[in-house]
Amino acid sequence: CLDYGHKVVALANLIPLDDAVDELDSYMYQTVGHQIVVCYAKCMGLPLFRRRISGSTRDHALKYSVTAGDEVEDMFALLSEVKRRIPSIGAVSSGAIASDYQRLRVESVCSRLGLVSLAYMWRQDQTLLLEEMIRRGIVAITVKVAAMGLKPSVHLGKELAELKSHLLQMNESFGINVCGEGGEYETLTLDCPLFRNARIVLDDFEVILHSADSIASVGILHPLAFHVEPKPGSSSSIGDGAIAEENSSCLYEVNGAIAHTDGETKQTLNPTPTSDAYPDTNVCISKTGKTLFSIGCWIEEPSSASQGMKADLVKVLSRIENQLKDGGLSWANVLYVHLYISSMKEFGLANEVYVSFITEKKCHLGVPSRSTIELPLVQAGLGNAYVEVLVSNDLVKRVLHVQSISCWAPSCIGPYSQATLYGEILYMAGQLGLDPPTMKLCLGGATAQLDLALRNSEAVANAFKSSIFSSAIHFLVYCSAHLTSTEKEAVEQKLQNSYIAHLDSARSGSYPTILYVLAPDLPKGACVEIKPTLYVPTDGYNDNDDDGDITREPEAGGSKPSSSKVPSEWSAQYSGLHDSCCLANTVAGKICSAVVSVTNDIASKICPSTEHLHPSKEHLKAIARFCAFQLAKTLTDNSFTWDDVTMLRFYYSVERAVAADVVSRAFSEAFAELGAADGSLRIDGAPVFNLIPVSGSGRSASMDDVVTCELLASKA
Repeated sequence: CLDYGHKVVALANLIPLDDAVDELDSYMYQTVGHQIVVCYAKCMGLPLFRRRISGSTRDHALKYSVTAGDEVEDMFALLSEVKRRIPSIGAVSSGAIASDYQRLRVESVCSRLGLVSLAYMWRQDQTLLLEEMIRRGIVAITVKVAAMGLKPSVHLGKELAELKSHLLQMNESFGINVCGEGGEYETLTLDCPLFRNARIVLDDFEVILHSADSIASVGILHPLAFHVEPKPGSSSSIGDGAIAEENSSCLYEVNGAIAHTDGETKQTLNPTPTSDAYPDTNVCISKTGKTLFSIGCWIEEPSSASQGMKADLVKVLSRIENQLKDGGLSWANVLYVHLYISSMKEFGLANEVYVSFITEKKCHLGVPSRSTIELPLVQAGLGNAYVEVLVSNDLVKRVLHVQSISCWAPSCIGPYSQATLYGEILYMAGQLGLDPPTMKLCLGGATAQLDLALRNSEAVANAFKSSIFSSAIHFLVYCSAHLTSTEKEAVEQKLQNSYIAHLDSARSGSYPTILYVLAPDLPKGACVEIKPTLYVPTDGYNDNDDDGDITREPEAGGSKPSSSKVPSEWSAQYSGLHDSCCLANTVAGKICSAVVSVTNDIASKICPSTEHLHPSKEHLKAIARFCAFQLAKTLTDNSFTWDDVTMLRFYYSVERAVAADVVSRAFSEAFAELGAADGSLRIDGAPVFNLIPVSGSGRSASMDDVVTCELLASKA
């Protein structure tokens, strides 16, 4: 915490009830143990807040829900009192290394209290952590051993520095956690750099053999007497500054009933705004697929009706919410959210509206992953907000939502997660070049940010036992319009050198499709944002754990669906250009991603008289037919149908001065023609695609396509 600029102002300690403590650990909660904990506060010159646990473990699920009588509520009461006495505190640090159970409970309490959870050891390599503890001067002795290769008579009372080599050897031989994360051993800290006033000296102790098992005996070291040894030049004061003046004692006993705070009540009772408050706005909707599908929603012709960001986003989210309800679904069914806004300066306002609709309470299996991008929506005549959501008909997903700030990967503080796994596809949130422990953009510009964004993506993928280098299906790269041509070229070269050149196609069997999109601005003023989609095979097993991870077993039997069909005249006219403009990636016959790039050269071949910057309606229709054909051919060639399509986007540049409604009509007519030839393509009702206005797009970082198509299909 100190390394990353935080100031530690207090310690908090929970004490188990006497009848909740087993014989093995009882020494820690007896008189000498209490005294040592109090001495920690004195050695550090900090106040200590302590509460005896009154609850028990009642919510056994991995993800915690507020439960009366649960011991987590004692943590809530303890930290509530700390916040009441020291209102300036903003974060809580805990030592979680690998335990999701512990991390999620601390995050739950912090969220309710408006605090940030700091977990700087989270998912760090335990060998490196052990070495760091020793290097930084933490003097800790073992007071409990309970693992193969650790003997009470030999290893109790030893400092970690003395045991390092043996622990590393036991890790290699038996796989024990070198930091004791699996309960292999417990330690008592006698000195560390934070002990600025004094160190603890153990004067007397006894060794108790709890279990004489020949394979893994269990023993404890029971402290009997100790003293505090002042450090040279130390101060006898308990704290400093305002805290020292406020506190006459270093120990605060937190007793009494558990009460909710005003802040928690406000968060719980925050009402969802309704679209009724913003009338006279036409809201449009799109929908793909059946079991797994996308819903897009935007404002139509808003020039006279738009009342700003808040009004537009409320309208859009309300319409999507109603669409979900009409299908018997809810926000819990949403896997991913693309939030497009007209100005990144209004990100805070957009987020306030977003969190009023999508909450942890509404999404019991976990909140959806999210990407937020600024797009030229107003310039395209689409209002100030455009939202696209990926939805599943069944509540079958695994969500990774780490709200703690750590050294692992950027935190997601709020109702949006790092990644969502549905079936065998991992949908990852947009990743920036953020330094995880500081949550600040790294220095070095676009290429440095891309490099760090790749590392952050890999960290998230590793949490699902996957890798962006062997499992990527599709890579979406957003570039800021503030980048120069040279910087954009450098981004593409960096992606080639740091990512594409290291892809493991032997495992995946193919290379991911890659799409570049030029956006007016990105979150935090970033230069680059990446959004990988990965294939995470389940090998046909059915997994139902506490995190809501349920995967479907493959269906036996059943007939093979018919492939998509295209009009014969389209095939004769456009098939020769397929290989030059279309890049597809099919994984295990189950997933297909495709990018169709209509460059100026391709557009000239489709319509020789096309004016690239100002295409006519007829030229747009021809380009739309061409795109529809290429997508249909890709589906046909890979044995997919339109019902398998889960996402279909057409990116077009607003620099070409074509209104959104004109582009929409051109593609709607093209798909109507295609639907007449292909019965599997639904052409009634809402369109099956989303039109996304951008500053540029393409398969290269030049991003100068006339239109770029992005498709993802999955056989659920």
